[in-house]
Amino acid sequence: MKRALLFAAASLAVLGASTAQTGPQGASTAVLANVTAGTPTRMVYELDARAMVFIIPATGRASFTVDMKPDTYAIRSRVRTTGLADVFVNYDMTLNAEGKTSAKGLKTTQYISQNKDGKKNRRVELTMTDTGFSMTAKPKFGNLGDPAATAEQAILANDPLTALITFALEPRAAGADPCGGPIKVFDGRQLTYLHLKRGKAGMVRQKTPGWTGDTIECHVTMDKIAGYKKGESNNDTLTGISGPLRMYLAPLENGSHVPVKIVADTDKVGKVTLQARTLRFEPIPVATAQTSGGGR
Repeated sequence: MKRALLFAAASLAVLGASTAQTGPQGASTAVLANVTAGTPTRMVYELDARAMVFIIPATGRASFTVDMKPDTYAIRSRVRTTGLADVFVNYDMTLNAEGKTSAKGLKTTQYISQNKDGKKNRRVELTMTDTGFSMTAKPKFGNLGDPAATAEQAILANDPLTALITFALEPRAAGADPCGGPIKVFDGRQLTYLHLKRGKAGMVRQKTPGWTGDTIECHVTMDKIAGYKKGESNNDTLTGISGPLRMYLAPLENGSHVPVKIVADTDKVGKVTLQARTLRFEPIPVATAQTSGGGR
C-alpha cells in the first residue's frame, strides 16, 4: 500500500488542475503543440493529500516545476509526507527528470530520485536511450527483482514523472477510451503498468480547489511487470485498498484528460483523498530558455 498510494500522490501532483478552471471552457490551448512550435512553457504545481489516522491528520504535499522547450524538457519536484509513520515511510523525496519533447509527447533521457526517509536514503540515477538504459543506486539494491526488467521492456516506458505528464497532455484519439492508458512506468528497477477503465458511465460532478465541473471516473489497477520480488510480478499492487482506486479526469477542450482527484479507501486509515491545489502555465522568458538548456 505504501508504494501504491505514494505513486498515486505523485501522479496527481504532476497532473493537477488549475485553480482558475471551472470547466472545460477554462482549458488552455494544446500545450505540447505550442511548445514544439516554439513557445517554451513552464508548469508549476502543488498537491495536498489528506487522511486521518484515528484523530491524527496524515498529510502530504508535493511541488513540481516542469519546463518544456521545443526539443527538451526538465522536471523538478519534491514530495513529502508527514504523520504517516505507521502507514507510509515518512518520505522526503526530490525527483528530477529530463528528456525529449515532441508533438507526440515526452520521452525520458534521465531520471534522478533522492529519498531521505531516515533509513536507506537512497539515490537512483537512470539514463535511458532508444536501445537501453543504465542505472546506478547508492546504496545499491540487494537485487533487481525476479524477473528483472529488460532493456526491451524499459525503453517502452517513461520515468514516473514523465509518464504521467505525457498521459495528461496527450489528446485521446477519436473514439478511444477516455480513461486512456496503460501508463508504463520505469524507475530504474521496477517496471509498473497502470491500467485504467471507465467507472460510472455518465459524467461525475466534482468540486475541488482546482476544478469545478464534470469529470470522468476511472478505476485504476497496477501490474508489477518486472523488478519486484519473486512471485509479485503481474499481481495487483494496490494492497491494502478496499475496492478500486478512483481517479477523476477533467476532459479539456484541447483533448487532454487531467486528473483532478484521486480517492482510495484503505484498510488502515480509511479514505485517503488527493487533490490538486494549484497549477499555473506561464511562458519561459526567451533568455532563460536559451541559457538553461535541457538540464536541471
